[in-house]
Order: sequence, then structure tokens, then C-alpha cells
Amino acid sequence: VEFVESGGGSVQAGGSLRLSCAISKSTSTMYVMGWFRQTPGKEREFVAGVNLPAGIELYADSVKGRFSISRDLQKRTAYLQMNSLKPEDTAEYYCGAGPYWRGYYTTALGDYKYWGQGTQVTVGQ
Repeated sequence: VEFVESGGGSVQAGGSLRLSCAISKSTSTMYVMGWFRQTPGKEREFVAGVNLPAGIELYADSVKGRFSISRDLQKRTAYLQMNSLKPEDTAEYYCGAGPYWRGYYTTALGDYKYWGQGTQVTVGQ
């Protein structure tokens, strides 16, 4: 599975960014796409995920109400709209995809079998 990620960059606190993630493999073989983020010295943490057939959305508590995930099955692409960004959102964001759906528990690193190369998001004060 190949990924094409885009949309990262630098923004001031309170600003917005939109990440995109397109996969080469047909979404009919995947059940979930999502984003994790990682800062130096810390583990990769779940940010948001979306069930591809049904569009069910999952969010980490830290981003609820600020981030919104969506998907376009025809384009095999997922999007992460990030609003009201905070300095603590600064991280490398990784898009992942997985062949299984465990309901609202599909937030573990192991649920996402395939990974993109990552894109940096930097939020200034």
C-alpha cells in the first residue's frame, strides 16, 4: 500500500490546517483510515480514525470538537480538518490504514497495518 500525504505546515495558534491522505490500494480491502501523531521521545498516539464503509468517526479526547475526519471512497482519500490549533498539537502526523474494524476500540497502533511517511505540523504561540 502506498500513501500520498499532504497538508502539513506551520500555523499560529488558533489557525487551521487540513491533512490529506490518499492510498493506492482499493478502499474495499480496508476498513479504517486515520491519523496518529508523534513528538520526539514519545510514543505515537491516536488522533482520529474513520470507518471507511460507514463513515463512523473516532477522536482522541484532546482533539474532539476541534478536528474533523472524513473520507472520499472514490478518491481513496481521507482528510483531517484541524481547527483551533494549539502549540501542543505540534507533532509529526502519520496517516495509517487497516483491514479490520473493532468499533470504537479501533484506536490502537496495531489496528493500522499500513503507514504513510508522515507530515510535520507546527503550531506557534
